[in-house]
Amino acid sequence: MKSSVDRQYMQRALDLAARGRGRTSPNPMVGCVIVRDGKVIGEDYHRRAGEPHAEVLAIEAAHGDVTDATLYVTLEPCVHQGRTPPCTDLLLEKRPARVVVAMSDPNPRVSGEGIYRLRQAGIDVEVGVLEDEARTLNEVFIKYITTGMPFVICKAAMTLDGKIATHTGHSRWVTCEESRRRVHELRSQVDAILVGSRTVMLDDPSLTTRLEGGDRHDPIRIILDADNYLDEKRRVFEVESPAPTWVVLPEERGCDRADEVLHVRRGGDGFDMRHLMTVLGEREITSVLIEGGGTTHASAFEAGIVDKVMFFVAPKVIGGREAITAVEGEGVATMDEAVRLERMTAERVGDDLLIEAYVKAG
Repeated sequence: MKSSVDRQYMQRALDLAARGRGRTSPNPMVGCVIVRDGKVIGEDYHRRAGEPHAEVLAIEAAHGDVTDATLYVTLEPCVHQGRTPPCTDLLLEKRPARVVVAMSDPNPRVSGEGIYRLRQAGIDVEVGVLEDEARTLNEVFIKYITTGMPFVICKAAMTLDGKIATHTGHSRWVTCEESRRRVHELRSQVDAILVGSRTVMLDDPSLTTRLEGGDRHDPIRIILDADNYLDEKRRVFEVESPAPTWVVLPEERGCDRADEVLHVRRGGDGFDMRHLMTVLGEREITSVLIEGGGTTHASAFEAGIVDKVMFFVAPKVIGGREAITAVEGEGVATMDEAVRLERMTAERVGDDLLIEAYVKAG
């Protein structure tokens, strides 16, 4: 049983780490709290890749003196020279009395080495305090650093009968204003947003983040266009945004208005989605939000690349056998073949219901 005091201060470190959400990629979110004699003497969190790590900032906040102190950190201190120096070396120099770590670093270049070196130097190290919470916080980083592939979220806004648009293609608006705001918050937390050219042609979205206050973070906009359906006279090519627009095309075509063209091999009725994720991972894209439409969602599920679903369900029924559903494609033949989900939760968002779940491995 972990002590309630350790859990209290680790929760504080996790709360600090979460402030970096959507800003630290390809690094993890990390928070650090330093306590001596029951008092916090320094705390901070990692803000962006290339900037100081949480441990460095927290020790600076403690004026460099961590003698007889306990240092709480949400992720094992790094041991390798990356964009910044290794934090383990700093802790060996400053020598806190105790280090409490939420989880070991899944990065093969680190995993366990930082903890081992601290213990070898005689520093008391406790591992596993609020580990489940820490792993959930950094689920994107864990997927990316262990596989080289981005963490993929499949998001849909649908009616109670599973439709994302009417039979005419009309979809504005399926869900309420509160749900749409939540989607913009989600966009601000991911590296890239992915849609099919059909969605661009029907809805003409800008695919930017529209939130009041704070520093703006637009995800990279990625459009799939396997069948030469895309008209370049669309808002997605005209928005004023610090983030680029990428278009995914077969080898034989280009797109003049795209900031970058990704050539991805074909697969099924469109692209090989696993190949696409490999290409994105090579560009240090750690998270992708798929916003549809139904054909794109189907391709993602069929390829087995989806990690998490976020379905906003509106209290509406529109019917129609020709209306577009959240996941189209051929579908499975039997229930045994269905994509299995786990850890499902439901949350009220305005008039809607947000259902979140993870794709069950295997």
